[in-house]
Amino acid sequence: MDKNIKIVAFHLPQFHAIPENDKWWGEGFTEWTNVKRAKKYYEGQNQPRVPMNDNYYNLMDPEVLKWQAKLANDFGIYGFCFYHYWFNGHMLLQKPVELFKNLKREEKCHYCICWANEDWTRAWSEKRNEILIRQKYGSKEEWKEHFEYLLQFFKDEKYMLDEGKPILVIYRPELIHNLKEMLECWNDMAIENGFKGMCYIYQQYSYLLNHGEEEKMFRYNIEYQPSYALNQLYSEYAASRKIEKIYCKMPIFVQTLASKIKSFITNKKIYKVYDYDEIWHQILESNPSTKKAIPGAFVDFDNSPRRQEKCTYFSGMSLEKFSNYMKLQVENSKKKYHSPYIFIFAWNEWGESGYLEPDSLNGFGYLRAVRDAVYGED
Repeated sequence: MDKNIKIVAFHLPQFHAIPENDKWWGEGFTEWTNVKRAKKYYEGQNQPRVPMNDNYYNLMDPEVLKWQAKLANDFGIYGFCFYHYWFNGHMLLQKPVELFKNLKREEKCHYCICWANEDWTRAWSEKRNEILIRQKYGSKEEWKEHFEYLLQFFKDEKYMLDEGKPILVIYRPELIHNLKEMLECWNDMAIENGFKGMCYIYQQYSYLLNHGEEEKMFRYNIEYQPSYALNQLYSEYAASRKIEKIYCKMPIFVQTLASKIKSFITNKKIYKVYDYDEIWHQILESNPSTKKAIPGAFVDFDNSPRRQEKCTYFSGMSLEKFSNYMKLQVENSKKKYHSPYIFIFAWNEWGESGYLEPDSLNGFGYLRAVRDAVYGED
């Protein structure tokens, strides 16, 4: 038994209705809306995905969050990383983590927060560039307001600390102007509130390419899978043609434009399919991206519930393969990495087929696979 490895699963809160989604996507919209309309478009897809016992839950129900916490604890999941949506004071989907904070300590499940700091767009529809709500970062007054909201979670005894510092994951730091000043502000406020500072972590591969001096302020970077492995494969291919070196020297606004052009071209393709084994081999054979990297893992990926026939999915996935790869990744993390964590995609990303929660096909199989990887088979 090895209790040093801590599995943290990304947690999507979009399983309850909010007025904004009612307006943008139709009354009563949640992630289940996408999941329920899913169907198989191509050979090898496992669609539709159905939760075990048709458990299409509502995250506004505290009993659901208690169930999730108990399930995670029973199967050796150390904690959740809740996505957080803050748009210069305007919040979306914040209620689940607020309810989770109110669970009693005996539920035993830890958690942290990831600020998903991107614009919300109509990425699931044909009008992909239409912005629904724009991300603005404000100045010191707005930064303080944001921190004061987050402080209630940092003070919760279930919240994840690293050497006395609250963990805060930032999805894409390169998008934030005045990033250094904002991080310094929050670090000072954490110290003023009795902590030893802040433990910042970045998530997306894009910041690894584009970071500046402020990258030193981040304690860790998450190798968010499977996108990290896909980006590495692309970078290796691009570097062999000297594309990556040219790209990395471009100013950020030029890189953004280049990415949009690439996205426009690739979106003309009907679908993208990748080999499950190839991506996992890339994960296992790669060295850590930095000395402070946190290894990642993923269950599966298929976003056809959201994108329909213009989807991306992985072929050749099975419960047995995931179980084997998870064991190898736990061993890999012990040998190569300096972090006690593995961040996994995901607890409940049903719209992208990345979930640990029990389903109608494999029951509790994914959860057992994680437990066995960390603690050994019963």
